[in-house]
Amino acid sequence: MHDVVIIGGGQSGLAAARAALQHGLTPVVLEAGPEPTGSWPHYYDSLTLFSPAEYSGAPGIPFSGDPERYPARDEVVAHLRDRAASMDVEIRTRTRVTAVSTDSSGVFLVHTEGGEPLPAAGVVAASGSFGNPHRPLLTGQDDFTGRVLHVADYRNPEPFTGQRIVVVGGGNSAVQVGYELADVAKVTLATRQPIGFVPQRQGGKDLHYWLRTTGFDDLPPEWLARMASSTLVLDAGEYRPALDTGRLDRRPMFTALDGDSVVWAEGSREPVDTVLLATGYRPNLPYLEGIGAVADGVPLHAGGLSTTHLGLVYVGLEFQRSFASNTLRGVHRDAEYVMSPLAAHVRGAGRILA
Repeated sequence: MHDVVIIGGGQSGLAAARAALQHGLTPVVLEAGPEPTGSWPHYYDSLTLFSPAEYSGAPGIPFSGDPERYPARDEVVAHLRDRAASMDVEIRTRTRVTAVSTDSSGVFLVHTEGGEPLPAAGVVAASGSFGNPHRPLLTGQDDFTGRVLHVADYRNPEPFTGQRIVVVGGGNSAVQVGYELADVAKVTLATRQPIGFVPQRQGGKDLHYWLRTTGFDDLPPEWLARMASSTLVLDAGEYRPALDTGRLDRRPMFTALDGDSVVWAEGSREPVDTVLLATGYRPNLPYLEGIGAVADGVPLHAGGLSTTHLGLVYVGLEFQRSFASNTLRGVHRDAEYVMSPLAAHVRGAGRILA
């Protein structure tokens, strides 16, 4: 019997493991990939954090170097690798979870590919969302002669040299990828809302200083939904000028794909080589469907605590409890929040191993 099985060994799973240790539990972390770095090695090559190094490390495990810099993707991978190595936790890599079930006494059974089920008093679902990119079906897509890709499939601009590209979406990733593609291709951002640019630095401080100082980071998700009137993009000074000067183009979302073209909202048609979906991700939780813990892929929870199963918690959901919930700088707070009641449940069940 295991105290807690943590599904996922990326930033969320490692934060959960740290919190479990602090509550006297002995966790086992199951990671589908070859090392405990989650989805970070699979993001596009030029990805940099939108938060400075000072705000992106785990408690007690800061990023090295200039605290004001914005770490690159490979630095995050190395940071997570070092974080995992620093913890006295059993981490099983190349171990993909296929299902979670329960027995008659309420014990969880975590099923993996090619292995025996792991019995556990508690389960932390920390498998993120990168494995479940949201790919909305576009009108006319089946007959479109160009390519439709998700940004999860994107690595660098080189394969797109000379193309006409439409990026669907207006968030940080859409603008960052569109901006670099504009070096080698003609790029339009197709969005349903205007893009609202937020200066990365204000009053000599990075925006994340103000988010923490004002308490915005801790606002509940329902408040954020009321406040959102446009898609917000952090801009260090290059993205808005790119739109203003025509380096990047932004148009209202097209109405359809037709043959080799997009049909724009005003009715004009334009041949396009690639439509790149920067349409986000959804929770990657197929292993919980069998016990009814999710509905249409959405976890049933309150602040990360399952509303269907005692002993099941979540870490790393977008807006789980706040604006920063699924970020490097915020995930540890959610891990600490859910671990306290989880530890009480495990102790109440009398199943902590001696």
